[in-house]
Order: sequence, then C-alpha cells, then structure tokens
Amino acid sequence: MTDAGNRDLLERIAEALERIAPPAASPVDLTSGDAFLWDGQNPRAIAPFNPIDIDLLTGIDPQKSRVLDNTSRHARGHPAHDVLLWGSRGMGKSALAKSVVRALQTQGEDIALVEAPSDHLETLPALFERLASANRSFIIFIDDIGFSESSSEPRTLRSMLEGGASQRPANVRLYVTSNRRHIVSRQMSEQDDPVNPRDAVDDQLALSDRFGLRLGFHAASQDDYLAIITRYAEAHSLDYDREDALLWTKQRGSRSGRVAWQYIIELAGRAGKNLV
Repeated sequence: MTDAGNRDLLERIAEALERIAPPAASPVDLTSGDAFLWDGQNPRAIAPFNPIDIDLLTGIDPQKSRVLDNTSRHARGHPAHDVLLWGSRGMGKSALAKSVVRALQTQGEDIALVEAPSDHLETLPALFERLASANRSFIIFIDDIGFSESSSEPRTLRSMLEGGASQRPANVRLYVTSNRRHIVSRQMSEQDDPVNPRDAVDDQLALSDRFGLRLGFHAASQDDYLAIITRYAEAHSLDYDREDALLWTKQRGSRSGRVAWQYIIELAGRAGKNLV
C-alpha cells in the first residue's frame, strides 16, 4: 500500500473512532444539586437524593444531635469539625451522614454531599480544588474507610485534614465511617512485624486524632432493636408481632438498624405494600 493509501486508511479509522466515542461529559454545576459522586476525575450528580428521613433514625439520638449541630454550623459558614463515625455495622453511620445533609437542605441551607469512594483518596486534592471554587458548603462523605498494611494513604488523608499542602478548603468538611475507632488496617496485628510494630499502628491512630468529632455507634440492645422496628412500622402503617421480630434477628445473628429495616421490607412484602 502506498503512503497516500496508508494516510487515507488511518484518517478513516480516526474518523470512525470519533463517531463511536462517547460525547464529552458536560461539566457538572456544583452550585446546584443536592448530592454528587466523585469518580476520581469528575463529580456527577446523584438524583434523586432521598436518604432516610432523619426523624426515622432511632436509637442514636445523641449522635444524631451532635452531627446535626456540627453540619448546621458548617452550612452557615461557622467553624465545624471533620467527623469520624465508627462502630457496629448497620447502626446508621452512613444513613446519618446523608440524612443530616438532606434535613438541612429541606430547611433551606445551601449545602451538598459529595460521596467519594475510599479507593479514590489520592484524588481528593483535585476534588478540593473543584469544590473550593463553588460558593456553597460541602460534606465529602467517605464510607467504610480502611487501609491495607504499609499503605501511605493514612498519611495522605491526615495531611488533608490538618496542615498539609493539600489541606481541604474552608467550605469542605470530611465525614468518614469506619467499623473501628482508630481506622487501623483491616489485617493489622501488632505482633505480625517484630521490627517497630507500633510505628504503623501509631501512624494510623494519628489519623483518627485529626477528626474533631468522633462518635461511636454500638450494637443495638433488644429494646433498641424493637424500638427501631416500631418506628419504621408506624411510619409505613405496618403491623408486626414482637416474637416474629425477635425470631428475625435471631436467625441473622445480630441486632441493628439494618436488620430492623430488612424486617420491615419483609413485613411490607407479606402485606403487599410499597415502601415509599
């Protein structure tokens, strides 16, 4: 094939690729919208943003009050803390972070939630730069954070929270959930490494210390579990039997808000009702 033929072939291939390539994504307007998802490169709107009504969150009233107060301060441009929500699975940590933002939005506060998966932590400085230019308050929500051993991410995040060159802007606060109070590695054991085993542990403990507000969520008691079910059942006009509700949690080996909600889904299914 001649040089001219090669050029013609390449041009036709390039044109074909342009035709099948997806159109460039339109820039997201961060000054409007209730919630966004950060994919490591760009934010995209989450619509609709309908977390559980904050009034339905039961058994965590002290945590709810403190997170609501802190988030309200931030929404109004007042000093506020980064928040670590730690403790038992299924007890409302993630739901609270989202519901608080939604509750303030319904009150007219100009605040939005940006969910950032924990595997994109190294890209947060780019997100900070985007959010800093938007004239509103943001909560960056990182759910179920955890690090592999020898990871440099604890130091990176610690720098973002306090004192580093990539420190988060004034209109941004980080809300992070973890199953452990000190955000240590999921595989970490101090006895695994005979050489300075405390160094890695202390490095990750220092990260927890950077959160000005640290709130624990503990496993629900039987009374708490039944109270959560009662609240949900009343909100959705469902009847339930106490012994049936207890059997449900025994079969699952745990009591939590999540297990209670799963029971409500079961009740609604039995009754042929929609949950809205």
